[in-house]
Formats: sequence, C-alpha cells, structure tokens
Amino acid sequence: MAPRFQPERLAEWAVGKWVSSAPAVITGIVHDTRAVSEGDLFVALRGTRADGHAFVADARRRGACGAIVRREQAAELAATGPLLAVADPLAALQDIAAGYRRLVAARIVGVTGSTGKTTVKELIAGMLAPLWRTARTRGNWNNEIGLPLSLLAMEPDTQVGVFELGISHPGEMAPLCRMARPDWGVVTTVGPVHLEFFPSVDSIASEKGELLRQLPAGGVAVLSVDDPHFAALRDCVPGALITVSLASPADYRLEAGAAADLVTVRERATGESCILRMPMPGRHSRHNVLLATAVARGLGVSWAAIAEGLARYTPPPMRWETHEAGGVTLINDAYNANPLSMRAALETFRDLAVPGRKWLVLGDMRELGPRSGEEHAVLGRQVAEGDWASLVAVGELGAVVADGAVAAGWPPERVFRGAATEGVAFLADRLRAGDAVLFKASRGMHLEDAVAGLGERLAARTKSELRGTDGSCCTTCTT
Repeated sequence: MAPRFQPERLAEWAVGKWVSSAPAVITGIVHDTRAVSEGDLFVALRGTRADGHAFVADARRRGACGAIVRREQAAELAATGPLLAVADPLAALQDIAAGYRRLVAARIVGVTGSTGKTTVKELIAGMLAPLWRTARTRGNWNNEIGLPLSLLAMEPDTQVGVFELGISHPGEMAPLCRMARPDWGVVTTVGPVHLEFFPSVDSIASEKGELLRQLPAGGVAVLSVDDPHFAALRDCVPGALITVSLASPADYRLEAGAAADLVTVRERATGESCILRMPMPGRHSRHNVLLATAVARGLGVSWAAIAEGLARYTPPPMRWETHEAGGVTLINDAYNANPLSMRAALETFRDLAVPGRKWLVLGDMRELGPRSGEEHAVLGRQVAEGDWASLVAVGELGAVVADGAVAAGWPPERVFRGAATEGVAFLADRLRAGDAVLFKASRGMHLEDAVAGLGERLAARTKSELRGTDGSCCTTCTT
C-alpha cells in the first residue's frame, strides 16, 4: 500500500501554507525532476550547483502535483500550480518526514558507522523481510536529504524499517534521529573518515554515539567489542546492549568454520550455534554479518531464516562487484574508500585464491582533511606489505600512496602513476588469464569507468586472439 499524503497535514507539519489551491492527492515526495511520477510533490531544494526553484515548472510538466517552495519565491512561481510555501524547503521536508514517521507504527533499526552501513542495512532487511513488511533506506540515501525521502517512501503498514543514518559534519546525527525515531541502534565501525570536518576520530565516535543516546528507554543498541571505540560507545547506551565479536567474549561470537566461506556463530544467551555461509569474502564481511545476525535474532528471527537471508543477499553495486573479462577477474570495490575500507579490501584481496597474479588500482580517499597526506602514505606502506604484481596509482593522492609504498621498500618499477585511462592501457598490455585486479578509491574518482574500459579491452583482445589479422579463424577452428 503506497503512502498517500493529505495536503492539509503536510502544511501543518511543515508550518506552511498552500498558495492558491492544494493538490487533491499526493502520492510521493521527490527532490529530483528526473524521478517525478504522476502525483508526486516536488521539493525545491537549494544545492551548491543549482536551485530547485528553477525546476518547479519542469517538475510540473513531468506530472508533479505541486511543489514545496520558499515563501519569498511563491509569488513568482504561482502560475506553475499548487505550491506549499514554507520558510525553508529542506527543513519542511525533514519536518514532514518526522510527522509521517510518527504515524507509522513500525520498529525502526538505525544503522550508522564509518564503513559498512549499506551492507549491514541490506543484510538486516533481507533477514527481516520474509517475516514482516519491511522498509529500508533507498540505496544509500542516508543524509539530511536522503533519510527523509527514504522515510516518506515507507508504506503506512510497514512493520519494521531499517535505515542508514550517515553524517559528515558535527551535529548532524540528532536531527536524523529526530526524524527516524529509531528503536534499535547499530554502530558498524568508527574510523578516520570525514576528517575534513571533524577534529579527531574520537569526535567522530561521539557523533556516532548520538544515535545510541537518542534511543528510547526500551531501545536496544548493537555494538562490536572489537571496535577501538567500544568503551566510549557503550557509555552512550541508555538501555539494553547486544555485543558481537570475531574473537572475544560477546553475545554473538564467531567461531572457525569448515571452509573459507562457512563460519559458526555462537549465541551466548542460549548456547546455540549455527553454521552460516558468508555472502562476501573478508574479515569485515564477517563482522557485518555478525551485526545483522544480532539484530535479527534480537527481533526473533530463526537461524534458518537468517541463513536463507544470507543466501538471497546480493551486494549493492560497486561493493566487491566481481566479473570476468578475457579470463581476468575484475573486482570493483570503488563505491567509496577510507582508511578502514582500504585496509579491509587489501586484506580480503590478499587472501583471495586466484590462479594468476594480483594487481592493484588505487586512487584518492577523499574528505580526510589535514590527515590526508599521512593516511595515503600509511596506505602506501600497507601496499608494500603485500605480494602484488603492480600498483596502478590514480590521481593526485594516489601518487602519495605510490610514494609511500616505494619509501617502504616497494620496487619502483612495479608502480604505474597516471590517469585512469592510462592505467587501463598499462594493464591491458600486461594482464594474463587467471590474473585478478582490485579497483578501490573514493566515489569521486569514478573508477567504475576504468573497470568498464578495461573489461572492454580485455574482451576485444580475447576476440582478436581467436582470429587471424585477416579476419579468418585461428588454426584451432575448423571453419
């Protein structure tokens, strides 16, 4: 049952007023004209590059039933149709989301952390969805704009919602909690991300901890005792706490499995254990599965249903996304990057069994502020610890990684510095069947283009190798 919003109630929540007339019915709220469907209400938000007020007429032509606009601009836009005039469209969007959340009688699981938010959110939702009507964050819409839009897409009969709460500046978590009103709080990890805006990692932990402080008296927090900031986060918990660990005593602890992709999870309260198949490789993936399992078990999900949820899980795009081209394995883990996720990716790639050589394509980690140079140099030293065929360093900060690797003893002749397109050409001339390539950088580096370009070149190379230069088939064919 899709949400339907009463215009009068929206005006009340947003402390606004309909100009000329109100739509008869509102079936959705959007901020992007490309996503407008018939009956949607368009929110005119001001961004760094564009002002949504310039697109109100376009939204109307695409089927929007009206728009939320600033009061001072309502008169000039009156001819476009129904307008909800407010002091600030972003604040109105958030107030509307908070109002709608109060109407939906669902248990909400809030997930935050420096890495792993989307994966843990998807794992939890996948385990819960077969049992209850479950809503979840759209993609990674987890910030001051994305979270309210995700909440407003929640169906009114939703029973459980799993939403990411992402922050990049001090003071952002409390408003997100005010909208979502989470009953459960999960902190995946705390690490050196967004240091462009935070003075220290401890301050990041404190901001993440606000999710826990905002939990109600009957709320439940889920934390990893393996996190260096566990003690500080634990002090933020007002009520019940569930712990997980890969090695230490905890409510949910990982035990060795019979195979690389099989692990045993033991539940302290019952003494029960279950063998689970990991949907993705890596120590960090096991940690994510433990967190999701703890939430699911706390909400009454059976071990069998948890195992089934893991079997159905498909990683979001660009998160250890693997495919083969010309006999070469290409791993696109370039949705985003920070020191924590970089190290996890290197460790996972190191342990991956492949018949050939392993190549790295690494680029900038963004938003690290004054610690950027240091963190990229540290990454270079980590690279130097591995047995890689070569390091392809992309971007200005990728060059710092290369310098750090060479300073730590990595052979200079096994480093390529340059643009992504140049790196693709370098690799295409050297890769052999059985090799594997890991691509990792912040999203702004657009390494997915390099993955696609390399895949095309490898596929074309394979095709040309099967034919002679005159277009005839090779000698192994009978045609």
